[in-house]
Amino acid sequence: MQRRHLLQGLALASAALAAPAALAQNDRPLRVLVGFQAGVSIDVVTRIVADKLKDELKRPIVVDNKPGAGGRLAAELLKSAPADGNTVMVTPVVVPVLAPLVFSKLPYDPVADFTPVTRLCDFGFALAVGPQVPAKNLKEYVAWLKANPQKASFGSPAPGSLPHFFGEMIGTGIGVDMVHAPFNGGAALQSAVMGNHVPAGIDVVMEWQQNAKAGKVTVLATSGAARSKVFPDVPTFREQGYADIVGQGWFGMYAPARTPPAEVEAVNRAVNKVLALPEVRERFAALGLDVGGGTPADLSRTMQEDTRRWAPVVKRTGFRAD
Repeated sequence: MQRRHLLQGLALASAALAAPAALAQNDRPLRVLVGFQAGVSIDVVTRIVADKLKDELKRPIVVDNKPGAGGRLAAELLKSAPADGNTVMVTPVVVPVLAPLVFSKLPYDPVADFTPVTRLCDFGFALAVGPQVPAKNLKEYVAWLKANPQKASFGSPAPGSLPHFFGEMIGTGIGVDMVHAPFNGGAALQSAVMGNHVPAGIDVVMEWQQNAKAGKVTVLATSGAARSKVFPDVPTFREQGYADIVGQGWFGMYAPARTPPAEVEAVNRAVNKVLALPEVRERFAALGLDVGGGTPADLSRTMQEDTRRWAPVVKRTGFRAD
């Protein structure tokens, strides 16, 4: 009897000691808000990361697509989510940086309402021309524009998008008054450029890949500080003599404001491990993406730098989204 009571007591003591450790392990699903429909690039990137993140965090990951208002609907949902470490959002640069520059009123403040976690990836833009533009490089294109100023127009996949403002940056950089022609999405823009409805188009690098390989468009320059892995033979604007024409987009992860720092650090550490995995890096490269990573402070600094980069461009255009 005494031996049995002793064993029972030891078992209860062991359970009591194990209880705090069990409570420390968060078994609740991590909800990842994505403000765009399933299947688009940001959703694909999120699911690549989420698939590995569940193993690093040892908890379920639920990707929750909430499309609407160009990602701003998900941002509003993140703002109102409990700051308990169980909800994050993956969003493009447009939501935390560009939207505050083009909207007079927003239902969120990216600085006051969000806590940066980390940057997932970067991507560049490309300038492409259709079959009727007699230019094989940027120098020839600029000369053609100056000889034919009535044809100095470019298309983008949406008004107020980064490709729109990158086009405005190009115009300023090359000294040509470029007229913006907005289209309803990348597919419509591609068709317009190939069909000679607009001489040139600007979009995310990987969007031009298929039609460029088919010889239906000619990519003249890419926007990064270094050449794109998608178009390694195409020089950047900087390489072609335009040092100020540089810009890129990115996808970042955020938590609600006032999320405990330990929770943010745990997710940040796990995401950085995921981004270092060879299979993840290979999948990103195939999509034309450069792997991100870094600290929450790095993402905050990127937001500040991009705000300083794009604010003067937006101001010059006078564009407002509302």
